Amino acid sequence: MSLDTDKEEKQANQEPLRLGLNRRAVYRKPVDVRWILLASAGIFALFSIAFDVPVWASFFAYALIFVLVIGGGMKSRTKVKAPSGVSRKEASEIVDRGMKSAVNALPDPCFVVDYRGTTQYVNLAAQRRFGTIAVGDPLSFRIRAPSLLEALDRVSNGGSTEVIDWTEKVPMELWLEAHIAPLWSVSSGNLAVPRGRPGLILVVIRDLTEARRLERMRADFVANASHELRTPLASLTGFIETLQGPAKGDPKAQDQFLGIMLDQAERMRRLIDDLLSLSRIEMKVHVQPETLVDLSLIMRHSVETLLPVAKESGVEVNVNVPEEPAEIRGEKDELVQVFSNLIENALKYGSSGGRVDVTCRLDPDSTETPHWIAEVRDFGPGIDPEHLPRLTERFYRVDVVTSRQMKGTGLGLAIVKHILTRHRARLEIESKPDEGACFRVFIPGAVIYDENDID
Repeated sequence: MSLDTDKEEKQANQEPLRLGLNRRAVYRKPVDVRWILLASAGIFALFSIAFDVPVWASFFAYALIFVLVIGGGMKSRTKVKAPSGVSRKEASEIVDRGMKSAVNALPDPCFVVDYRGTTQYVNLAAQRRFGTIAVGDPLSFRIRAPSLLEALDRVSNGGSTEVIDWTEKVPMELWLEAHIAPLWSVSSGNLAVPRGRPGLILVVIRDLTEARRLERMRADFVANASHELRTPLASLTGFIETLQGPAKGDPKAQDQFLGIMLDQAERMRRLIDDLLSLSRIEMKVHVQPETLVDLSLIMRHSVETLLPVAKESGVEVNVNVPEEPAEIRGEKDELVQVFSNLIENALKYGSSGGRVDVTCRLDPDSTETPHWIAEVRDFGPGIDPEHLPRLTERFYRVDVVTSRQMKGTGLGLAIVKHILTRHRARLEIESKPDEGACFRVFIPGAVIYDENDID
């Protein structure tokens, strides 16, 4: 009996120790997530700056980073059991879904690949941009840029985040940029990851084509504006030097030179006025006007102000616009500028035809929202087809000499295009050599709601 009693006492003494060990196995202290939150917040700020994306998009990136760090970090560093009723596999699937949701919410194409460059996940933006990519396919199946693949190889071999850019020429010229970041705390499924290599790699691609195009346009604009101003300025300087020197005592030469100087000063004034006008319009091009105006009245007013020019050029102007108001939402002064420019161009460059037609009518093909079609047609020499796509570019001229003789700045149609863009309208140009030219404006009519129709 004494042996049995001793055995029972020994077991009783060991029981608390056994229970304590089991509790430690089950309730092991979780990792303090405060540092993870702080690090994730820092990455969130860096993401906003480095990627130059809206705050809402970088917030999703922050959520992704947090999910990845929490999901991967706690999985690798602790042995906390999954909550009752949820297996570790199910918990891993929850983290995986969270990662995919966060990546999917980003506006730029994103690829998640393993250290071999094999695709593990592709967001919707990437599928729209590059087409369907199956899980397990190498990233190089869709993106063959050598610089990107080389950077991906460096990152997969333990390198840090890289940012690279490249240009594609086919089927059109594109500028692209890629951010390649290793995800150390995340595993790539059942794939054994060699030591020193990231579990997964995030590749985010941005299309810089529009930004580069705008940079090029700004550079070209500054160069062209400088050139256009330099020519009359050099002319003025030359005549001033002549008046101060050889022509100092010659009244006849002085009168002649002063007349030329006045013309050059007027040319500079017109150019500066057009530059300022274009700048003002560009600043509010995304703000659609809300004021109700009468398109018929605007077109008649534009014709009336240019009748002296038509008479001087010997051109007959025929006007056919509705007698009743053709209501649109717009800014009157800007629309007067549009039609005055189009009519004046027709009078200047199409005067040999002896006639200009100005018309306005409802578009018979418009369905839900009525559209007006306003046309200015001349019967002059016309324009070669190769020039038509570029007519609305700044400083583009079909014939530089003729344009300057007509006192054009090369900015008129660029201003027209920007004003019409602000009014959600568009410009079509039709022309053939020796058949004149037609400038056609499609502009949405005003939709006026009856209060009785609104619930």
